[in-house]
Amino acid sequence: MEQFDWLHRGTVEIFPQGDDNHKESASLEKLLETTDRPLRIKFGIDPTGADVHLGHSIPMRKLRAFQDAGHTAVLIIGDFTARIGDPSGKSETRRQLTQEEVNQNAKSYLEQVRPILDFDTPGRLEVRYNSEWLEKLDLGQILELLSTMTVGQMLAKEGFAERYKKENPIFIHEFLYPLMQGYDSVAVSSDVELGATDQKFNIAVGRDLQRHFGLKPQFGLLLPILVGTDGIQKMSKSLNNYIAVKEHPSQKYQKLQGVPDELLSQYFELLTELSLDNLPETPRDRQKLLASEVVTQYHGLQAAKEAELAATSGGKTGEVPEYSLAQVEFPAKLFYLLNVSGLCKSSGEGRRKIQEGGVRLDGEKVTDTDTSFNNPTQLQGKVLQLGKNKFIKLVE
Repeated sequence: MEQFDWLHRGTVEIFPQGDDNHKESASLEKLLETTDRPLRIKFGIDPTGADVHLGHSIPMRKLRAFQDAGHTAVLIIGDFTARIGDPSGKSETRRQLTQEEVNQNAKSYLEQVRPILDFDTPGRLEVRYNSEWLEKLDLGQILELLSTMTVGQMLAKEGFAERYKKENPIFIHEFLYPLMQGYDSVAVSSDVELGATDQKFNIAVGRDLQRHFGLKPQFGLLLPILVGTDGIQKMSKSLNNYIAVKEHPSQKYQKLQGVPDELLSQYFELLTELSLDNLPETPRDRQKLLASEVVTQYHGLQAAKEAELAATSGGKTGEVPEYSLAQVEFPAKLFYLLNVSGLCKSSGEGRRKIQEGGVRLDGEKVTDTDTSFNNPTQLQGKVLQLGKNKFIKLVE
């Protein structure tokens, strides 16, 4: 149905689709049509890191779509669950964070998603911290939660099953994570929970717990995991294939106009509202449109125009785009800097460009692939150049 195009765009699965309980709506679309109140749309994030990249923006954009349709986004900051860490998709136990680390990450996260969500319209956004209810659970209540699932059910969870088979340690507190995330749904009475495809188990636990506590079970809406700029693996800071929300507009523009051709359709579908039927014919024009559209979303039209000018002029007119070295862990190799700054798609490409003589630092050709820098002061204010038309000014 066209009226729900916004709901299905970029959505992998909505569950349940059938009426598995006579007291439940047969579909989310039916519920949206018949509800006499704003639905409560839950999305939880564990602030285990400070940076938000474009992959993280996908559920936020879906939350905004629900807001624009008149519903309430319930953004849960997992300040309590972050101390455990979501074991989904992990081959080993996550490091437990301190409360101070969690609070600082949460503050940074909220600042970065402000351009996406509607923070201003009354009734459109609730920001909740799950320590509000999880810290109050006593041992009896925790035992009640634990009694709702068997060890067999937990071990059926993909990540746990793989770790158990490989005899990698699984700690008891990790079994609590899906139950605590599920209890969040009870605490905020969510009607719909959003999550990436690897969150289906946790969202289903939330449905079960809502039934257990006499509430109407939520719908689950699953979203894809964005492939990174390398075109191979999911977008991740640790893989250096990410585009950060807070990156400089010119840096963001350059990375986006280098997105592999085969990923362009996915990026347009998940990161923009543009019609997929009216995109430019050539991949190069599609890349430029994608870069302009996404930069405009976060920084405004003028910043997008300036970023395009910097990209097309190679720094000959207008300002040379800057790259903040604060995002780099030193000591750092030059080929790594070429990658993370967006001049190259990978560290391997950076190494090859150095070997080919295509890299200059402040006008001086660099040919040693092992060139390394111990601290950002060595690079402050210098211009890193790739070929004839790509420039980045390095700043601390």
